Amino acid sequence: MNYPSWEEIRQSFWLQNVELPMLDRETPSFMRTPVARTHKDLEGADAAIIGAPYVAGYGEYGGVSKDEWLAAPQRVRQQSARYGSGYVQEFDLDVFEYLNVVDYGDAEIPPEANDNPTPENILKAQKCVVQKVSDCLEAGVLPIVIGQNSPCASYAIAKPIAERTAGKIGCISLDTHWDAKPIDRLTMDKRIAGSGSWKHKMYEFHSNMDKRNLVEIGERGMLEDKNMVRSWLDGGVNFYPMWRVRQDLGIEGVCQELKHAYDGTEGVFVHFDMDVLGGAGPAPGDLLGELAEPMGMTDYEVIRIAYEIGLRGLTGFSFACIPPGSVVIYRTIAFVIMYLLAGVATVARRNAP
Repeated sequence: MNYPSWEEIRQSFWLQNVELPMLDRETPSFMRTPVARTHKDLEGADAAIIGAPYVAGYGEYGGVSKDEWLAAPQRVRQQSARYGSGYVQEFDLDVFEYLNVVDYGDAEIPPEANDNPTPENILKAQKCVVQKVSDCLEAGVLPIVIGQNSPCASYAIAKPIAERTAGKIGCISLDTHWDAKPIDRLTMDKRIAGSGSWKHKMYEFHSNMDKRNLVEIGERGMLEDKNMVRSWLDGGVNFYPMWRVRQDLGIEGVCQELKHAYDGTEGVFVHFDMDVLGGAGPAPGDLLGELAEPMGMTDYEVIRIAYEIGLRGLTGFSFACIPPGSVVIYRTIAFVIMYLLAGVATVARRNAP
């Protein structure tokens, strides 16, 4: 991994003589947006960026150093700083003219959660993310969480959304893996919504989440247990594997199928597990170590789906498994966020007096 230092990034053409709002010495705010230090600073905001630097397990994750994974929230912000405004030229739209976006910093995940992932430490980490997301929901702000592993980058966002919504919650999930095993294999603790089990736990723990409102996109290949997959399909999941995306639906068809998450629901939780790229994006799949699989989504497909979700609306958004070490991948995450918000801003522009 040869990711540049912040000093090197700061000397780039795009950042020379530019004042940046900073979260700390080496972390600018996302897209140079205002920093929200406290819950009160969220007042009047439309969306807030939250970092969730948590990686499951001991030692390496997927054959890649934990430090590389943990750096994602910081590095996405560093790469986003090169963009001088929220102007998206494809839509002739400045997102920040219609949306007030702030950076709410990182959840204060205790170091022991990454160093010694006992069930109790993992639950502490989850609670830190839940609190940040809850702050946003209480203030009427869309939380966008840049994380890496579950539960902090998935279930910790779904939980407060489900608990704060009286009606049904839909879910749109992009992933290479189902993450639907009945128990977390790291801890074997029934309370933990872990990397391989968070989706199962989401539906186990929250009765207002129905699998018939789950739109699952991107899984492929031979890793999953057939009985598990068949049980979810029997439960009504709307499943679009990459083979079907390539064979008949295409990106236009997939976007039309997002409707199932909105059918009779009062909120929609969106989760992008970025191992869905699998090497079909702007960087080689080997960045993902053991998590890489062929026939992945392209960066355009992921960004386009984000934009379409923005047009339709959402309650919360999270990232997991951002491929580590690649400058262009971190920029891709910035694109996903900004094109998602461009969809939201497009609706705001249409409704503007």
